[in-house]
Amino acid sequence: MRTMNDQKKEKKEMERKKSYGMLIIGAVLLIAGILFAVYAYNTSYQESVALGAQLSELKAQANAVKEGTAEGDAEALNAQISALSAEKLGLERPYSYGLVAVFFAILLTVKGICNALIGVRSSEKADVRRLAQAGLLTALCYIGFAFFKIDIPAGTEKASFHFGNVFCVLAALLLGGYWGGLAGAVGMTIGDLTTTYVTSAPKTFLLKLCIGLIVGLVAHKIFRLCRSHSPKYVTGVTVLAAVCGMGFNVVADPLVGYFYKTYLFGVPQDITSILVKISALTTSVNAVVAVIAASVIYLALRPALRKAGLFVEI
Repeated sequence: MRTMNDQKKEKKEMERKKSYGMLIIGAVLLIAGILFAVYAYNTSYQESVALGAQLSELKAQANAVKEGTAEGDAEALNAQISALSAEKLGLERPYSYGLVAVFFAILLTVKGICNALIGVRSSEKADVRRLAQAGLLTALCYIGFAFFKIDIPAGTEKASFHFGNVFCVLAALLLGGYWGGLAGAVGMTIGDLTTTYVTSAPKTFLLKLCIGLIVGLVAHKIFRLCRSHSPKYVTGVTVLAAVCGMGFNVVADPLVGYFYKTYLFGVPQDITSILVKISALTTSVNAVVAVIAASVIYLALRPALRKAGLFVEI
């Protein structure tokens, strides 16, 4: 039987204390992010739109020269295209940074509201293993996207085949929806911000976070994958959770991408329509790869992590 001290200790651990710090930080960051995003959109991003029009004309001219239907210096045109592309990318960064800050602030604000209404456990401590694994998987998400991808151009925009989603799903399977989603969101957002996909960074943050939350919800909240189960059960739940997360992405990525590019970035609808079609293809292929690869890696890592005492209980 439990002693009186054990009961008091358990009661103390279950006590929750309301906290308002994260809510205040999130609200301040949200206001600052919105103001900065609006300012960047009306200044540097509008300049990038004008450069985009010039860039499209130069690319059309370069293609005409290449096909022999027009005269010109192809080498000089390509140099101009490279210079304008770099300048355009630099002008797009501030607005993308502002939108990422807004989405991140919304996440902090929602978490802060939960802390204010529900409270946090007074005895809750940071799990070093989870933090270390989250950092490692964040880096893997970045590497999987930034270095293992095939670009597909569409006008002045791009889509790609990549391996980033593999580690996003794996992170949620290993760490749960919240930490896994953050690992995927942060890692792949950094990948966007440091490459030519800078304008996709805010959308990436939102969608990869949602992938992690869905995979974590199915795997750990509904089917309790972190507990001991038969190999057949673990395999089935792992594949199901990965399919649910990537199934969401197959539907949401083109749909969100269309409204995101059209209304937040003002990309012409004809280009956006082409991007949606390409995105639907690349997202579907990425989803199949992610489900297979993440499931295989997780099923291989699970017993090894348990044996080494590094398995995170969720």
